[in-house]
Amino acid sequence: MSSSSVSYFINLSHVVTIYFGLTILVAGVVGGLLNLTVFLSLRTFRQNSCAFYLTIMSFANIIHLMTGLTSHIVINGYGIDWGGYSIVYCKVRLYLIQLSILMSFTSICLAIIDQFLATCHNPFYHRWSNIKLARYILIGFLLFWLLHGIPFALYFNVVISLININQLTCAVTNVTFQKYFNFGFVLVLIGILPLTIMTLFALLAYTNVQTLGYRTIPLVRRELDKQLTHMVLVQAIYSFCILLQYVITTVVLYYVSPTDRTNFISVLSVTIHNCYFAGAFYIYMCVSKRFRQQFKHVLYHNHFCKQIRRKIINNQTLPQISDT
Repeated sequence: MSSSSVSYFINLSHVVTIYFGLTILVAGVVGGLLNLTVFLSLRTFRQNSCAFYLTIMSFANIIHLMTGLTSHIVINGYGIDWGGYSIVYCKVRLYLIQLSILMSFTSICLAIIDQFLATCHNPFYHRWSNIKLARYILIGFLLFWLLHGIPFALYFNVVISLININQLTCAVTNVTFQKYFNFGFVLVLIGILPLTIMTLFALLAYTNVQTLGYRTIPLVRRELDKQLTHMVLVQAIYSFCILLQYVITTVVLYYVSPTDRTNFISVLSVTIHNCYFAGAFYIYMCVSKRFRQQFKHVLYHNHFCKQIRRKIINNQTLPQISDT
């Protein structure tokens, strides 16, 4: 490969990472915060198990964007690896990245499973869809993923870069854990496993919701189930496309010799993979008219109007003049 082609792919990697990555970062953090605002402001969502999972997912997405995507932009866009300067930052960053990714995928998978249970014909499955059980399940997964992250904190260390001997980088120093990281974590836990679960239960939930109108359940609950099912189904399709390209790219690049061209493909694939963590709010706004109305209600009535009322009350309050 000519030197001009090499520099072209290096520059292209930088441009894609900086501009595409920064767009995803800003849009994702803003969308995640707006998601949390809606889910936490309305009692309808606070008392619903599926919405609870989506709330935790939004929180995990923001953490990942602020840790994982930010470091991805700095390293591959600007060529600065902060992990090479501090062993504490190296370990904490990877620990938080794995925790936020796994909690996000766990939450969306549980949300889809929850909607499958909530829309089942058999009332026996409905009892498994409740907010109390959802809290216990997520606490259990949180504890499990916290323990799962211990090897990340142990085996990621500051070492001399294989590409540039004059540069330090944050990398795995244990051969056995490196194999697990490549196949168990990257390929299975954040690739094939959530892809399979989301696809399977999304299809089952879609089948259930087709006959939801014929069931004798309260209208409010029926409309909420329809809304949440449509939201998570479209998100499942969106996630399927993103995760599928990530899995295929990861498998193919493992058996290909590393070059600047393959490095660009890897950087692009990881950047696209981060779109999963940024797209939830915009998906809900596009596919659910009711969610748009709820968003307007929360933004205008619950926040904007309250601020106006506070200012009016403060302006109408007369100062007390003490007699001297």
